[in-house]
Order: sequence, then structure tokens, then C-alpha cells
Amino acid sequence: MKRLAVGILLAIATLFAYANAQAPIKVYAVYATPIEEPWDGVIHAALLDAQQAGLITYEFVDDLGYAGDLERVLAEVAEENAPAVIFGDAFGNEEAVRRVARDYPDIAFAFGSGLGPVEPNFAVFDNWIHEPAYLSGLIAGTVSESGVVGVVGGYPVPEVNRIVNAFIVGVREANPDAKVLVSFINSWFDPPAAKEAALAQLDAGADVLFAERFGVIEAAQERGAYAFGNMSDQNSLAPDTVITGPVWHLEPLVRYVIDQVSKGSFTAQDLKDFTMMGKGGASLAPFHGFEAKLPADLVELVKTKEAEIVGGLFRVPINEETPTTTR
Repeated sequence: MKRLAVGILLAIATLFAYANAQAPIKVYAVYATPIEEPWDGVIHAALLDAQQAGLITYEFVDDLGYAGDLERVLAEVAEENAPAVIFGDAFGNEEAVRRVARDYPDIAFAFGSGLGPVEPNFAVFDNWIHEPAYLSGLIAGTVSESGVVGVVGGYPVPEVNRIVNAFIVGVREANPDAKVLVSFINSWFDPPAAKEAALAQLDAGADVLFAERFGVIEAAQERGAYAFGNMSDQNSLAPDTVITGPVWHLEPLVRYVIDQVSKGSFTAQDLKDFTMMGKGGASLAPFHGFEAKLPADLVELVKTKEAEIVGGLFRVPINEETPTTTR
């Protein structure tokens, strides 16, 4: 009898746990650029991770551009698919995305944006990866033999500027006499233009490049220069060229949003903190063997600074002014 009672209790507990298990929620993503572009690629990777964990079902559409198609498609997704959450990037489509979100208040919208959240359903985030960018600059300023470091960025907007400026702070801390060449291609995804700008910097004496945009690493590889990736670990693109770089991890933010929606407690908020090193939203990419080629004291310095940032003992300055070529 006792064994039967225990069995019944276990069965009830199992049924209760099953009934209260978090069912996957329906998520859709709408991207202005191709997912091969690192910014949207990071969002896509985090959502795939959540799908593989059984937390969500996931569909997406990408490469919608900035000429009006995104607003139309976003409205169609909201109306016809009725997902619980829509993720995406609003940069260049801010007004359009916010209009659609206003029309569908029962859907949670979580979009990359340089502007603020809007009640009741429009949350925003950004890639606050200036901290590992600073660490990358420390390395770049040390390994550069010519004393000239190049940076190729997309647009000179605050979101890009703070990353580039933090990188420059690191370069100048390592080598106060370093010259930093800065170019913007005025595009979010134009690898040929980024490569051309990088080649011009190499011709001007740079021997280390920060690839804020996709296409720069190819130029560095062709010329035998070192490079730093951005937003994802890009060492696999050129293993002998890419030392490391700032990496954006959106998994903590995505899981937070999913949890809030599942509990019915989602609110419009700025999710900035979830993309910084202290909450696991950013990191320095692995060295992939480069630590054996770098000065031991440099590796130790970077590790110390990294620990201080994560521990809240050191703050990387935030400067969103447009960076220019400096010496």
C-alpha cells in the first residue's frame, strides 16, 4: 500500500510538472540586412539557440532594406502569424517599426534601436560591446610595429562611435604615439567597400585593422596584416590574421525576453545591461592560439582588465562623438 501511495504521488507530481512546463512560444524575426551581416547574425544565432533549447519556435525574414518593405512585411507578420514576440533591428526603420508595434499592442516587440522604449510593448536593445573593443585596442596598440592602426566602420552613429572610440582608447593607452586611421563606408553591409577602405589604410602604413564592418578581414589577410573582428568570433574567416575581437552575446537578453513573455510580465524597457560584459552580453573572443604569440605581460594585462570590467572595478569610457583620424 505504501509503495502504491508513493507511486501515485510521483505520478501526480509528474503530471503537475508537465502541466506547468513552459511551452515554446512563437517568435518571429524581421531583419533589414542579410543575416550574414554580423549585427543581425548575432540576433539570429541567439534565437536559434533558444529554439534548440525548446523555448521557442522561430521563423524569420531578412534583407528587407530601408525603402519601406520592412514595414509592410512586419505588419503582415504581426497580422497573419501573430507571434508572441517579434525581434529585429529598427535602425534606419525606426518610425516604421514603431508604427507597427503601436498597432499590435498584444505582441511583444524587442528591437535593436538607438532610441527609447515605448509602452506598452516596444522594448529596445543595442550592442554595448565597447568594453571588449577597448581590450582589443590594448592588444592592437601593442602588436602594431608601424604604429599605425586602421579602423573601418559602417556609419558614424553613436552605436558605432562608442565601439570605435573605446578601441582607440585602448590603442592609445598601449601606445600614446600611435596613429589611428578611421574610415566610414556609410553602409551597414557592403563588404567590397569595406575592403577597399581597409586596403587604403594598409597603403597608408597600417599594419593592424579593426574590422567594425564585414570585408576588412579579407584585406588584412591578403596583405599579411593583423585584424580584429567585431560582434562575433571571426577567427575562422582568417585564422592566421584575426587575433580576437569584441563579441556580442544576445542569448541572455533573448532568454530574459522569452521568460518575461511566458510569465505575462513583459514590459517596454531598455535592455542595455543585458548586452554588457557584467551580465554575459559581451566578451573578448578567444585567442585561438595567439596568446602564445603575444607578449606574456600583455596577455596578463588584458585578463586583469577583463576581470576588473566584469567585477565592476573598471569602467571603459563611453564616447559617442564621431571619431576621426588621430595621432
